[in-house]
Amino acid sequence: MRQISRKPDYQQKIAKERIDILFDLAEKNLNKNLKRSQRYVELARKIGTRYNVRFSKEMKRKFCKNCNTLLKGTKVRVRTEGKSLIIKCVNCNKLYRYPYK
Repeated sequence: MRQISRKPDYQQKIAKERIDILFDLAEKNLNKNLKRSQRYVELARKIGTRYNVRFSKEMKRKFCKNCNTLLKGTKVRVRTEGKSLIIKCVNCNKLYRYPYK
């Protein structure tokens, strides 16, 4: 069985800082240049996988996992019978369902 190697703590800390910076840049460039914003999210995801950094729940729900677009200006529906929040990506029409209490 293969052992999972961990990166040093200082590298993970730097990776988290870079991810935060890239998400800030993606939010700033969302209205100006969609491709650049998608590229920033893609780079943040690559850094996260390379340095084994987990995204927080809020950060995971900020972007579409299918097309790397920030989920701003999306269509949101609330289902009361199933108690779920449905978010639809405007770019690729992917649906995300999140439970709520």
